[in-house]
Amino acid sequence: MQQILKDWRQDAMQKHQYESAIYIGDKLLAITNDPNDAFFLAQVHFSTGNYTRAQSFLDNHDLVEYNSACRYLAAHCQIRQGKHEEALSILGEKNPNHLILSPSKTRRKLHHTNGTLRPGSKHGKATGKPERIEKSEERDRENITNIKYEAGMCYLRGICFAKQNSFDRAKECYKDAVRIDVQCFEAFDQLMKNSLLSPDEEWTFLDSLEFDSLSGEDNSTSQEAAQFTKMLYTTRLSKYKNPTEFNHASETLSTHYNLATNPDILLSKAELFFTQCRFKQALALTSSILETDEYNFSIYPLHLACLHELAQTNTLFLLSHRLADLYPDQPTTWLAVGVYYLSISQIAEARRFFSKASVMDQHFGPAWIGFAHTFAAEGEHDQAISAYAQAARLFQGTHLPQLFLGMQNLQLNNMNLAHEYLNAARALCSTDPLLLNELGVVFYHLDHLSEAINIFNNALTIAADIDSDPRAWIATRANLGHAYRRQREWALALQEFEEVLRQGGRDAGIFCAKGLVLLEMGRSWEAVCALHEALAVGPQDPIATDLLSRALEENASLQGWGGGMEAEDAEDREFDKILAGRKQGPAGRKSRRKDKGKQRFSEVEDDSMMIMSDEED
Repeated sequence: MQQILKDWRQDAMQKHQYESAIYIGDKLLAITNDPNDAFFLAQVHFSTGNYTRAQSFLDNHDLVEYNSACRYLAAHCQIRQGKHEEALSILGEKNPNHLILSPSKTRRKLHHTNGTLRPGSKHGKATGKPERIEKSEERDRENITNIKYEAGMCYLRGICFAKQNSFDRAKECYKDAVRIDVQCFEAFDQLMKNSLLSPDEEWTFLDSLEFDSLSGEDNSTSQEAAQFTKMLYTTRLSKYKNPTEFNHASETLSTHYNLATNPDILLSKAELFFTQCRFKQALALTSSILETDEYNFSIYPLHLACLHELAQTNTLFLLSHRLADLYPDQPTTWLAVGVYYLSISQIAEARRFFSKASVMDQHFGPAWIGFAHTFAAEGEHDQAISAYAQAARLFQGTHLPQLFLGMQNLQLNNMNLAHEYLNAARALCSTDPLLLNELGVVFYHLDHLSEAINIFNNALTIAADIDSDPRAWIATRANLGHAYRRQREWALALQEFEEVLRQGGRDAGIFCAKGLVLLEMGRSWEAVCALHEALAVGPQDPIATDLLSRALEENASLQGWGGGMEAEDAEDREFDKILAGRKQGPAGRKSRRKDKGKQRFSEVEDDSMMIMSDEED
């Protein structure tokens, strides 16, 4: 009869007939009085969402102290009820660090024999760290199931600490959970999703994990499982660092394991495209995912960002309405509504919906960033700084809040504060071209031109290395040209401005800067042409108008100075005039300055020609 009831209960569970499973499980428990059957019944109550009843069932049958699995379930019930202090009292606040695998290559493997564990081969020579050996031996004596539940309890401790805004302790709990059981993906996902680690820390942490602890039928199977898991985890790391390793992992997973169309792999590739400012390619990937899995909410933050960057307001309107109708209880829904209103410049409405999303999930990073962007869009710098500071406190591993704080202080002309925030962002991520551009602008305004030139060049080099869209960094190249101009390196400045124009940066300020450089090089007629183009783009531009009048005076002066030259042959007179204008131009300009005492053109500086990136980007 016991076996019949167990089969009946299992069949009901497989068909999600939880009431049947509870009814039959209750009769089975009455017959057997087995703690395992009691624990199974508590799990069924938990599966139905009846967390209070599951907790009461565990308490009434004295199962909380029975084993790790019961303690884990009891604490999980408390967390689902929002009772984080009570959950911590069940879990305890200390992690079982003795279960963390030693990183030593000579550590012993775990072997499975009839559901129990036995140690493998002995350690060789003493390593000088006897505590590591003791920890390995203590772990070897533990049952593998208990080890997994201990890792799960580390994860639950992290959840409790995060709810209490103790993010450092939460981070350590999540890390210990994955170190104890590398298959505890929930903890790893919390570290990545909430940006608790910087890009450098993420890769260091990945290298410290003992993927070899994964078991298989033989050594080759274990090795393959370890490599497969490591590649999966690699695709979740920051895309600002080691893009080569990411590409290798994603390509291997796509080709060898038929995961080319897997949503998580496609999302990782889309994130890489987004960091490279290749928004159309990123949007194509996220759209392909949503075609087959329309309500995969992990895709939407990146998908919405791409739609905003590409100004696809109609798509945003339809998407936000559909989500609001179907999933009003999801914070992603109100993020979509907020992004739509931000895209059509209805800032107050956008702020309201970003705030609603952040209230629904206090650790929803995109909502916090969008909320702060609304203040920045209206020029409310103090409120924007406050909102970005809150985001920086919640998401300690990402450099974006620190970057936006630096940009706000840069707009307020607080150069020292901007420098500090941007340096803090650079300590977290030194490979973001946008960050380097802003830091270069700060050095430019502080008259540290050599440092500014080096940083702008570094930003462009990194952008080229990661295969980013060159048109996304037109502003950085223009800023480099301005820095060269201030440094009086006219040829290099002219080269940068011409490259900006070739890449499509047809802006009045660029033509003005080009004209100014040409004037300094004594090429006044070319300067006149460039400034005419500036006025064609911006007819009312005051800088272009002033420079054009000066360029015409300079050109007339040079023509008059060289007009009295005599030539032996009428056939060569025209050539001589051109040659004289080019060779004698600098001397003529020098003479004119000496005689008339006019100011040098390089003194016509306008810092408004420097280009700072928009934080909404």
